Amino acid sequence: MSISKTRQKLVDVARQLFAKNGIANTTMNDIAKASGKGRRTLYTYFNSKDDVYYAVIEGELERLSDKLDEVAEKKIRPLDKVIELIYTHLSMIKETVMRNGNLRAEFFRNIWMVEKVRKKFDDDEIQLFCKVYSDGKADGEFDIDNVELVAEITHYCIKGLEVPFIYGRLGHGLTEESSKPLVAKVVYGALGKGK
Repeated sequence: MSISKTRQKLVDVARQLFAKNGIANTTMNDIAKASGKGRRTLYTYFNSKDDVYYAVIEGELERLSDKLDEVAEKKIRPLDKVIELIYTHLSMIKETVMRNGNLRAEFFRNIWMVEKVRKKFDDDEIQLFCKVYSDGKADGEFDIDNVELVAEITHYCIKGLEVPFIYGRLGHGLTEESSKPLVAKVVYGALGKGK
């Protein structure tokens, strides 16, 4: 098995154990045993359980980032792309948190650790919005004076909606289909239609 495949297997097994038992109740021995690898192999890749946890979070964020990249590559109008990016971000975060069971509590309890690992993802998402907004501005769809600032505001607004969205407190009773026109109206108004 190659180095990257071995490391990935260790991360996958750790995510499953963290999700089932929680981080506090999972040891490095548990991860080594469940992966069919020795402790020496585990410690070749990771110095501590925190390092494994960081790798799990990074892996989850990579999944989200790949999905956002797919949306950004779609051949749709920039206006529609912004809405799809927002919904993709929120639904993928919710799916990630929900599928990780006991790990979910750790995401919220240890938010500063998650934030540290999340910095690169946040920066990449801001750049993704910059590209979409620049394209929309060039096409005359958006009337934006400062693309970078609007991309940052968009990112932090979406990030602020994550917890209410995960817990179902956002748009209670609305389906995605019925909420999209309302969200679009807010977003389109904020972006300003080109002349």
